Amino acid sequence: MGPRKKSVKTCLMNNEIPEETVSDETKDYMNQLSHEVLCHIFRYLPLQDIMCMECLSRKLKEAVTLYLRVVRVVDLCAGRWWEYMPSGFTDSSFLTLLKKMPDVEQLYGLHPRYLERRRVRGHEAFSIPGVLEALQACPNLVGVETSHLELVESIWTYMPHVHILGKFRNRNGAFPIPPENKLKIPIGAKIQTLHLVGVNVPEIPCIPMLRHLYMKWVRLTKPQPFKDFLCISLRTFVMRNCAGPTNSLKYVPLVTGLASARNLEHLEMVRVPFLGGLIQHVVEDSWRSGGFRNLHTIVLGACKNALEVDLGYLIITAARRLHEVRIQPSLTKDGVFSALKMAELEFPQFETLHLGYVDEFLLQSRMANADLVKYGLADVVENPGIITDIGMKAVNEVFSCIKYLAIYNCPHLHNPYNWISDHSRWTRLVDINLVRCHALKLDSFGQFIELLPSLEFISLDQMFREPPKGCARVGLSAGTGIGVSSALVSNQNSNNDNDNNAQNNANIHDNNHHHPDDSDEENDFRQDLQPGEQQFAADALNEMEDMVQEDGEVVAESGHETPAHSQAVLPVDVDEEQAGPSGLQRVVKPTPITVHDSESDDEEDSLELQEVWIPKNGARRYSEREEKNGESVQSRELSEVAKTKPRHAMKRKRTADKSTSTSDPVIEDDHVQVLVLKSKNLVGVTMTNCGITDLVLKDCPKMMFIHATRCRVLKHLKVENAPIVNRFDYAQCKKLNMDQVLDQILRMPPERNRIIYLRPMQQVDTLTLEQKLFSGPYPYHICIIHEFSNPPNVRNKVRIRSWMDTIANINQELIKYEFFPEATRTEDDLKKYPKYPWGREIYTLEGVVDGAPYSMISDFPWLRSLRAAEPNSFARYDFEDDEESTIYAPRRKGQLSADICMETIGEEISEMRQMKRGVFQRVVAIFIHYCDVNGEPVEDDYI
Repeated sequence: MGPRKKSVKTCLMNNEIPEETVSDETKDYMNQLSHEVLCHIFRYLPLQDIMCMECLSRKLKEAVTLYLRVVRVVDLCAGRWWEYMPSGFTDSSFLTLLKKMPDVEQLYGLHPRYLERRRVRGHEAFSIPGVLEALQACPNLVGVETSHLELVESIWTYMPHVHILGKFRNRNGAFPIPPENKLKIPIGAKIQTLHLVGVNVPEIPCIPMLRHLYMKWVRLTKPQPFKDFLCISLRTFVMRNCAGPTNSLKYVPLVTGLASARNLEHLEMVRVPFLGGLIQHVVEDSWRSGGFRNLHTIVLGACKNALEVDLGYLIITAARRLHEVRIQPSLTKDGVFSALKMAELEFPQFETLHLGYVDEFLLQSRMANADLVKYGLADVVENPGIITDIGMKAVNEVFSCIKYLAIYNCPHLHNPYNWISDHSRWTRLVDINLVRCHALKLDSFGQFIELLPSLEFISLDQMFREPPKGCARVGLSAGTGIGVSSALVSNQNSNNDNDNNAQNNANIHDNNHHHPDDSDEENDFRQDLQPGEQQFAADALNEMEDMVQEDGEVVAESGHETPAHSQAVLPVDVDEEQAGPSGLQRVVKPTPITVHDSESDDEEDSLELQEVWIPKNGARRYSEREEKNGESVQSRELSEVAKTKPRHAMKRKRTADKSTSTSDPVIEDDHVQVLVLKSKNLVGVTMTNCGITDLVLKDCPKMMFIHATRCRVLKHLKVENAPIVNRFDYAQCKKLNMDQVLDQILRMPPERNRIIYLRPMQQVDTLTLEQKLFSGPYPYHICIIHEFSNPPNVRNKVRIRSWMDTIANINQELIKYEFFPEATRTEDDLKKYPKYPWGREIYTLEGVVDGAPYSMISDFPWLRSLRAAEPNSFARYDFEDDEESTIYAPRRKGQLSADICMETIGEEISEMRQMKRGVFQRVVAIFIHYCDVNGEPVEDDYI
């Protein structure tokens, strides 16, 4: 904007036509506005832009001066509280600015990047004394928003009448706690929200105004830091991993002070060593006067002295308004929910339950417990939660309205199907998140999912892990980490599903009605086994392991002397953490080979493995005649293997591992674990580090996405009925059969556009892949994008979705309203076009995004013309992308809808109509990221 131009009156001669002295484009409209209108405009501009206008013209300078003179609320960060205020201020310039605002009452965004502690004579800097002097120059100042620890302490000391506005959050928090981060909170400080992270604080005093107190990694330095704690207005109290007193009695005033906060809604204590039973007694004393009655969130994590009664009393007291409970592992047990069930309370607003809750910091920290104790945190060692299937059944009987369920590391859960009863239907459960529940049975989990009427989301992390190689050969209970022989433990007997003897006083629960084959005599025998017999069983295990020689061959004589079924008659009463499905187990016994690499996935030689299915007690049974004839067990099984048909027609990969249980290199196919999903409302499933090999979408009419990350043995996808699933994301799944997965997706009826993200961990034959996709019977337009950025760039990946639907929408408009021919891919079409380009209009686009090349091969119609078109009147330049930074940027072109695009490509549409070339209604985009193809996963924050 230039300086104001003087208007010049021209003297007109006779018959002269007056000319515009200033064109419309160069008119200075701003200077024609009144001061009042300009001041009104300034209310919507950042302060930095307003100050820049001072130097543009005399009138704007006058308007800025008038605006600053009357302004009452100023924000130095323009509403972006997470940023720093503009740099360049000094004590004198900041004082000058605030003197221009004599009526300012509320100053927001006082977030200096750096402040000197003291003034230095002769040195112009921005310092704490200088800021205080400038604030004191504002006579009407009521409140200040800041995030600077020393500045806020100085304001409390020298300007105690000033309120701290918004949320105080210090910005330099860290663990271990930096010694320079200090804050002394005065009694009665005028602050409503205090978030402290990585700060040394002497004590938490009486602060009547305080509503929200959040402490993470805070060191409380006084011996009695809660001696005067009383915050009667408190609504949120969070204390996570703080270094406080180790004496449990010193937390008594903290809990009593919290009970005095009648409006307390959110209570979260992680690694707070309060006295066991303390909360129970405080609740008993305070509930009649409203103590803890308004809680809607209760979180207890790593509180080493906490008792079940503490948690139970809190839950019962807050029943009317309770929304969410997160329970630490030591309190995740059947007894808590049995007691709540007996209380016969209703929880009308309850939605979220997290069992076995462990704080993120403890999960992610690489420090050992001894190191955490060294830095002042409480000494806590967490054991897994011991809740069983019976406890889970009680969970829903207590919390009948539960919507969100998360379970972390509960190894005594076996049969989710048994969580359902007449009084426990889980009718409102929407989201289930399971992490490290290793003993959960896959088939039972599938049955459970099928019976949940409202379930929409499933998240599985470190679930259904695959058994170690070689366990099937020697009869070990695979995947448990216990090293107990399954030949000695009747671990397939469902009576043992809830055996948690160490923690539950050897209570054995009978869930046998689903498996009539299991005999009662076997159960009784297992229960009556004496310690001496258990030692005998362990010796038998050692003998079995000795039977396996270094070359992996079983000693032949053992087959003559011992019938196969006699090896499975000594059950041991132990706690099981069994992974993998119940029912049939699959054993593969080809000749062993010696390999030099312990990684099972690096052997890619193809071998058609024949398989034999054995009963679930782990041993094949043979007739006496066969045994008398001296036919060894191994030779008999191998002869039957030769006659057995493979389970799949396709060839299996040969994998070779060093067995963890026998140190014996073996060839063994991955243990097949099939997750079958059947759910009428399921929207999406997310799997991370799971041992599932096959995913089957049996009947999921509302399923929309599948995400699988680092699932090492995930290979196959089968889609039986999931018509609208449109987003598939497979990242770092080492053994994924990419051809099979793509074929399954593309064979789905074309009811939706579909996008497939792949990050393979093996080399990809791109030419063969492209040939299969473009020549196949797939009724979609196909786009394959090869992305080579490393570390991964997600720009192209994210942007695809913004334009692939536009292409499909154009096609649908043309077919539906313009009587455009619709393309087909029938058998006749495939025979008609046996060679490249297989009846498709295939082209290639290449480019570089952020320094990394990409290549796209596609038969998408219209895309090239839309990319080459000039921007129209709808073009949006507030979006950073253009064709130089991504494949196609429709917003930059103004191509915001199918109708607008059709106007742009009208000529091409006419040409295709004349050629009678049809289009498909739906499109598929396949995005392949090549950063992991060397077999080593690249670290990526986005997955």
